[in-house]
Amino acid sequence: MSRKKIQFKPNDPKRTLMRLFSYFKYNKVLFFGGIFSIILSAIARIGSNSMLSPIIDTLVVDHDRALFIRYIMIMVGLVVTISISQYIGDLSMARLAQKTIHKIREDMFSHMEKLPIPFFDRHAHGELMSTFTNDVDILNQSLEQSLSQIVISVITVIGTFIMMVYISPLLTSIVVFMLVVMLVSVRIIGKRSTRFFRNQQAQLAEMNGYIEEMMTGQKVVKVFNYEDRAIEEFEKRNEELRKASTNAATFGVMIMPIMGNLSFILYGLVAMVGAYFAIQGRVSVGNIAAFLQFTRSISRPITTVSNQLNTLFAALAGAERIFNILDEEVELDEGDVELVEREGKSYWKVPKEDGTYDYVAVQGHIVFDNVDFGYVKGKKTLKNINLYAKPGQKIAFVGSTGAGKTTITNLINRFYEIDEGTIYYDGIDIRRIKKHDLRSTMSIVLQDVHLFEGTVGDNIRYGRLDATDEEIIEAAKLANAHYFIKNLPQGYDTMLSVDGGNLSQGERQLLSIARAAVANPTILILDEATSSIDTRTEKLIAEGMDKLMEGRTTFVIAHRLSTVRDSDAIIVLEKGEIIERGDHEDLMNQKGRYYALNTGAIELE
Repeated sequence: MSRKKIQFKPNDPKRTLMRLFSYFKYNKVLFFGGIFSIILSAIARIGSNSMLSPIIDTLVVDHDRALFIRYIMIMVGLVVTISISQYIGDLSMARLAQKTIHKIREDMFSHMEKLPIPFFDRHAHGELMSTFTNDVDILNQSLEQSLSQIVISVITVIGTFIMMVYISPLLTSIVVFMLVVMLVSVRIIGKRSTRFFRNQQAQLAEMNGYIEEMMTGQKVVKVFNYEDRAIEEFEKRNEELRKASTNAATFGVMIMPIMGNLSFILYGLVAMVGAYFAIQGRVSVGNIAAFLQFTRSISRPITTVSNQLNTLFAALAGAERIFNILDEEVELDEGDVELVEREGKSYWKVPKEDGTYDYVAVQGHIVFDNVDFGYVKGKKTLKNINLYAKPGQKIAFVGSTGAGKTTITNLINRFYEIDEGTIYYDGIDIRRIKKHDLRSTMSIVLQDVHLFEGTVGDNIRYGRLDATDEEIIEAAKLANAHYFIKNLPQGYDTMLSVDGGNLSQGERQLLSIARAAVANPTILILDEATSSIDTRTEKLIAEGMDKLMEGRTTFVIAHRLSTVRDSDAIIVLEKGEIIERGDHEDLMNQKGRYYALNTGAIELE
């Protein structure tokens, strides 16, 4: 199946920001306390700038020493207020950012665990990891640094503008004109910068996905001498990322010098016109000094915010990706049939229309009734599948790659929903059975074993978390894994590296079988479970597998036909259709495709 790249949609920035700010409701004390402290700091800063006028006029014109000292003490008090409130505000915003990111990560992981398997078919793991790491980190950086700066800047601009109008409306008009020029410049550059930062994040996600793919497949890369091609492809993607990052950085860096130069021009104009007004006696020297300080104060926030725009744009791009994942539809479960225990036995609790319940014993009777399914709409992978598996039977699927063998087992546990037809489990439509309860009656042993970082015992216990140590050992013995586990350095307490890298392929498969055994399932699915195991190891687990399958409905997918000869029924699939069914002897007598495969007339593709 093809993977769908995560794309950036032209979402409304306001909507993205509002959704981001909605996370602050979980930490209202930090949010409102931090905002109050930041606003207080901004107001105190405006007050300290306004004190320049009376201080200078008192010193130059009035020569009133007592009044001068009083103004100085007020200035000192304002400076202390600025320092304390700024510290409290920054600390609150930093803690708010960390708590917000913590909640976002929690929501992302929780939501991702509820997403259906098709979502992971469409998205590369590296792209998803990029969202969890790069996008979340840059969002964290923006919340820590940019939020408080933006709040301070808004309050400073509003308060400073009011004071400037009070001192000189004419000088203020010059400032307003230059500010309009600044804002237009920011808007023009900002639009292009946003687009480039989105592209940069998309290219970074693709790069991470490619690196993850190459690292995972290093053995394949080396055995087929693919190193040069891999390097060439990496260099191509790296160059695309470089271009995207260069464009983003260029426009991000461009804003600061442009805003800085415009602010210097503004300061020069105000100084010249203000000096002319002072000579004419229209304003005092103190007012001119204060106005010049206000000019710096009103242009500095715009310059500061402009400098933060590159981080802000990247954060918005990351937030869009995060919310795109959070907006993915979770796996639906409309089942009303539950699994219950009664007198030590498992039953399906089936609601009836009159409000009562039927209790159906869990036996493992599976029936496919005219089932059609396709991964892609309009393209059928399975066509008119009719089959049954009685409780305790071993059903084997044989067929070429892509014939639909694994797909059938994926439909039994509802990893995917069928398009047409019905699948019955003990006479109940599986769409009525709650997915958690349905899957709790099944165990799967896959060809590609995935082990978790932890002890050997913990990996076996993953099949049933409340299993005792004795049950884990018994399951390991059943899978004939106990012998090699005892010879490990710490036995069942031996720590495994990521994906069991410190074990052989056969040992990893044995642990996987033990994990399935400890779950004590009603239905067992073996998806080419022994294809990665050598003949000697396969014989070693044969007895254990027979014990594991005893009394359970078992579905086996295997390329080695020797492993399915004892099956109660062998189903031969081709191009999504069942072409033969019977036990080994029946199919050999039919002298059809199964016969041809066994005699070597044809081979599985």
